[in-house]
Amino acid sequence: MISHYLVGDNMLFLAAAVISFGLTLGGILGLSRFLPKDHGREFAVNGALSKGKARGAGLILILALIASGVVCLPLTIEYMIYFAALFVEMMSGYLDDASETPWGELKKGLIDLVVAAGVSFTVYYFHGGTVLLPILGLELIIPAPVYIILGIILIWASINVTNCADGVDGLCASLSIVTLTSVFFLMQIMQNAFSESGSMFVWIAIFMLIAYLWFNCSPSSILMGDAGSRAIGLLIAVAFMLTGMPFLFIPCALVLILDGGLGLVKLTILRITKSKSFMKNIRTPLHDHTRKNKNWSDTQVVTRFVLLQILLCITVILLVGRLSVL
Repeated sequence: MISHYLVGDNMLFLAAAVISFGLTLGGILGLSRFLPKDHGREFAVNGALSKGKARGAGLILILALIASGVVCLPLTIEYMIYFAALFVEMMSGYLDDASETPWGELKKGLIDLVVAAGVSFTVYYFHGGTVLLPILGLELIIPAPVYIILGIILIWASINVTNCADGVDGLCASLSIVTLTSVFFLMQIMQNAFSESGSMFVWIAIFMLIAYLWFNCSPSSILMGDAGSRAIGLLIAVAFMLTGMPFLFIPCALVLILDGGLGLVKLTILRITKSKSFMKNIRTPLHDHTRKNKNWSDTQVVTRFVLLQILLCITVILLVGRLSVL
């Protein structure tokens, strides 16, 4: 919307950054005192330290993101669907955060499935099933049913690994910023039809997270809760799908995937096989393993995890950039 009044991409992106950062900052300062309080996490390492902190700040973050998107992006049906999906994920997470009795896995899983199916279909409808594998120099045209199913898997995985990684002050937000920044650069490199509005969508999300991280760095004063982490996971998945290179989610979010995903794999295998020895010596999420078994401090966990993800993202960006000019 503001693109009609500003000349040049630099001014547009600067204005979008200010709007996103400002709305998030103002929302946190003005509304965080009304959020529910965290009760502490019984089985998490240092989980008791979260007790009493404002929880569910994702409500503020995602509303700020949607408001920024309405101002900065063309109000197309496509992006209205993405905003609605983010709102649904945020509200389901917030209601779970605020509930005295946590929601069951089945209830949250069904919500994730419906949202993932709707978003995956939307991306296919507006952009088709063309998928780029730039590092291999390939372009695939995937049939609609296969694309939508793969999209559902990607979205579900991103929502859940991002949610599981939200257990150390600053970790989830920092890793998400690195991953989304890599998506932004990939969109700038490719400059295809997928990424015309997508880069602005990702840009405002980055500055929303930067504003939140000011309050969430160790020792934090607020927590995004499921309201934020689940919606951010959805956002990351959508961003990769809009690049036209969804498989790059794996290297560009690998630390998020390993940190949050190992626990999902462990739980699934244990339930299916009834094994008592599978990954017996690995505590999940992985950030709890490093704190409990390796005696890393919270600062060491965040710094080392983020550094690893930065190195991976830089490698991918350089490879894609090099191949795009060949």
